[in-house]
Amino acid sequence: MAVDLLLGLQWGDEGKGKIVDVLTKNYDIIARFQGGPNAGHTLEFDGIKHVLHTIPSGIFHKNAINIVGNGVVIDPVIFKKELEALEQFKIDIKSKLLISRKAHLILPTHRLLDAASETSKGKAKIGSTLKGIGPTYMDKTGRNGMRIGDLEMSDWKEKYRALADKHEAMIDYYNVDIEYDLAELENEFFKSVEALKKLTFIDSEEYLFQAQRSGKKILAEGAQGSLLDIDFGTYPFVTSSNTTAAGACTGLGVAPNQIGEVKGIFKAYTTRVGSGPFPTELFDEDGETMGRVGNEFGATTGRPRRCGWLDIVALKYAVQVNGVTELMMMKADVLSGFETIKICTAYNYKGEKITHLPYNIEAENVTPIYSEMKGWKEDLTKMSKADELPKELAAYIEFLEKELEVPIKIVSVGPDRTQTILR
Repeated sequence: MAVDLLLGLQWGDEGKGKIVDVLTKNYDIIARFQGGPNAGHTLEFDGIKHVLHTIPSGIFHKNAINIVGNGVVIDPVIFKKELEALEQFKIDIKSKLLISRKAHLILPTHRLLDAASETSKGKAKIGSTLKGIGPTYMDKTGRNGMRIGDLEMSDWKEKYRALADKHEAMIDYYNVDIEYDLAELENEFFKSVEALKKLTFIDSEEYLFQAQRSGKKILAEGAQGSLLDIDFGTYPFVTSSNTTAAGACTGLGVAPNQIGEVKGIFKAYTTRVGSGPFPTELFDEDGETMGRVGNEFGATTGRPRRCGWLDIVALKYAVQVNGVTELMMMKADVLSGFETIKICTAYNYKGEKITHLPYNIEAENVTPIYSEMKGWKEDLTKMSKADELPKELAAYIEFLEKELEVPIKIVSVGPDRTQTILR
């Protein structure tokens, strides 16, 4: 049975958590394949908002198995807090949440290293979430990291101590003023590790291989967005993992020829958290309205998101890199009330009109070229069928499908799982 993928196609925050929650009833297994607690997947149902950072978004469905794959980095402290928030729902965590032994651990000193590194950059900060993600992936590629499977070994505390001591020496090297009490941080870390050790650890690539052989339906869930990919994103303002479709293969141990549908999620407009280029960013009343109506604040950081019109050039690039087979458009309801909707269909790049994403999209090199369409005023949040959508929105969707050459199968018209229109 092929593994389907669900990916964000912009700079993250597209609404992946809601869509995984909506789709989970069609799958037996939901598997996270990269990233860490820098992700914030928001789900809303029964009038309650839930934010997940590491745990897959299918956890609220009683029949779904949820796997944290080898490509994910895990902070035991944050993971423990997520588990505590789930206690009220009486979920059988031991059987429903499985963790790959090959997933790497975020140590307290990884977070301190992150803060030291970011502080040392001054005005050149990349907008890190300061969760220790980058330093953990650096240890992974440097072959120094600690993994979940190490916690089953008798010498794991010695391995921890050696790595933490090395990190403290590196923090001193940055020569920045960071106050911390490592003993206090370690006390919380070790308690959280003991909670983590009560969960079920698996050899996830073997588990998924056998699940495929037995006909289980699997959905791989990505974090962040394609434009934050370490290779294909707006480097250096990116995350530390492969957020694109290829990352699902390396982050779960799934062979490339076993990938089925690739479902790409995007907002009806564009947002970005933190630093980095953003050609269609708005600094006017329209941008302020998008942020206010869309409640655009980072689910993990709480930082306000920068807002702008939809960038088809960047979106088409993400569709191509991922091999997207179907699209899902989120937050169409946020655009209700705009007289005119703008869509960036090309760039003026150093005086030349181009329709592909170039190496550098900083403002000094790129100016967006817009097409305009008539907006709609109707409140979409009570609509439940595609034929109820205003004709202007239908025209907007058709325009995007023609430009992207991929069908838009889902249109989200509100945060609740019920506010989802299938086309």
